[in-house]
Amino acid sequence: MTGPEGMAVKRLSLNQWTTRRWSMPEAVDGCVRHGLEAIGLWREPVAEHGLDATAKLVREAGLRVSSLCRGGFLTAGDQESLDDNRRAIDEAAELSAGSLVLVVGGLPGVVPGEGPRPGFSRDLAGARERVAEALADLAPYAGERGVRLALEPLHPMYCADRAVLSTLKQALDLAEPHPVEQVGVVVDTFHVWWDPEALGQIARAGERIAAYQVCDFLVPLPADVLLGRGMMGDGVIDFGPLTAAVAAAGYTGDIEVEIFNADIWAADPDEVVTTMKQRYLDLIVGSGQ
Repeated sequence: MTGPEGMAVKRLSLNQWTTRRWSMPEAVDGCVRHGLEAIGLWREPVAEHGLDATAKLVREAGLRVSSLCRGGFLTAGDQESLDDNRRAIDEAAELSAGSLVLVVGGLPGVVPGEGPRPGFSRDLAGARERVAEALADLAPYAGERGVRLALEPLHPMYCADRAVLSTLKQALDLAEPHPVEQVGVVVDTFHVWWDPEALGQIARAGERIAAYQVCDFLVPLPADVLLGRGMMGDGVIDFGPLTAAVAAAGYTGDIEVEIFNADIWAADPDEVVTTMKQRYLDLIVGSGQ
């Protein structure tokens, strides 16, 4: 793609979970064929293809790694989670990822997709405190390796099992004790669109915005609410104010499309990327980005 549209697409990144059917080589090739310059990676497919092989593949394709997902799940406060996050930081460094996204975890003993185990903790404040303690350990380690941790607040419906951070304000409160190059935040439209303080908190975030992720919020939500993300324009989010706020805050990095949706996963990935590019141009670039 050349001309103004080609320039506009330069910031568009395909999060590989959006085209989950593609293998790592297929996802990289798909980005190149569709004229994208960035890709968001997940640790599981990276491990399956091999860390060194993935880094080589992406580098030779001329792609940026907009983010690596994910680290986090820190609320148990155990050594195992800290060790895994150090490994994730090392992986992000090897991939030259723009950030390592942290989904911080829910209440200890509440398992995503399964529910509470016997003896689970209801101590929400304590869980958030353990996230702060883990950040104090991990942020300097990340800084030494040139990796930026990106706290991602999730929609409140995921508070119990996935992320005790539900708002940008909460994420920024935890990020601010640390150097901006070590800890930032993710602005994900699916997770923040509902928040009456979102625009003000985006302005507050400023240079702490480490990633901007876009997709839509579907209504009604499916039975598995994790799969309630839709292609931009298929749900209820007004992307204009959010995108304008992110731009006004000074963010000039990649804009990543991350969609968890059974129908999109079942569709032809090339058709998904074609639609993604057009919706990005219409609803994100067209909204003033």
